[in-house]
Amino acid sequence: MLITRLVLAADRFRQWLIAQFVFLLLNVLKLFPADAAINFMDRVARWIGPKTSRHKLTLTNLRNAFPDKSDAWIGEIALESWGNMGRLAAEYVFLDRLFDFDPYRPEPGRVEVSGIPLFLELRDNPRPFIVFTAHSGNFEMLPVAGSAFGLDVTVLFRPPNNPYMAEKVFEFRKERMGNLVPSHAGSSFALARQLERGGAVGVLVDQKFRKGLKTKFFGQDVQTNPLLAKLVRQFNCEVYPARCVRLPGGRFRLEIEPAVEIPRRADGSVDVNATAQMLNDKVESWVREYPGQWLWYHDRWRIKGSL
Repeated sequence: MLITRLVLAADRFRQWLIAQFVFLLLNVLKLFPADAAINFMDRVARWIGPKTSRHKLTLTNLRNAFPDKSDAWIGEIALESWGNMGRLAAEYVFLDRLFDFDPYRPEPGRVEVSGIPLFLELRDNPRPFIVFTAHSGNFEMLPVAGSAFGLDVTVLFRPPNNPYMAEKVFEFRKERMGNLVPSHAGSSFALARQLERGGAVGVLVDQKFRKGLKTKFFGQDVQTNPLLAKLVRQFNCEVYPARCVRLPGGRFRLEIEPAVEIPRRADGSVDVNATAQMLNDKVESWVREYPGQWLWYHDRWRIKGSL
């Protein structure tokens, strides 16, 4: 149908136009010093964020998660979260320059790493394992750190909906983060093959999942992706929490924690629901510690339609 083709062509052109604008903005940012560009995007995001429809969702999420906090505190954390998003976008451009960790350099750089012995032990004793994290701080730095330590980690990521942006993002990430698996219907099989080969995988566990397991997050009902728990059940592999924390002065701390104890049933099998809840509890503890570094505009509790 001619009308259908015209509508599809118009939509493709709109997405192409949006992608070109984003690419132009990022290329302009490259012309400036990293800290100046990142601070600028922080201010821009704090100004634009409250003017978007997502700000109402951000405030609602924060009030539901922290019912005992004042409106002033809620507003402050919301702005910090928007600023974190702006910084994340700008840091994407300077990722190569920002990750300056060198274990042989005595003076600290922009990035510090907590859990270096664990990184080295996993590298020197290869085996299947899973690393999980959340959308907190600059979570993009964790795969870069894994690659820098020589770890063979296949990372599951969700590409942007815009196909033109998705292509560029995939190319950028692949050069700096090692093996990548776009999130789609067959991604679980790709991750399983990696573990079967004795490799490792990295996943984000705080995303909305429509057909997920019924769990709690900040005391409210959510649906959690069972993928990690099912992979553990299949391969009996270790699971390590990892996160990125923003520090003052544009610095970062990357942390990898000891392997978590996987909940099991009386017969010794993996308790998939309890494992999913354990992931939520870990992420919640991270978010409570640094609430302004999480992406609160994300509809984790599926309440957007009720606003």
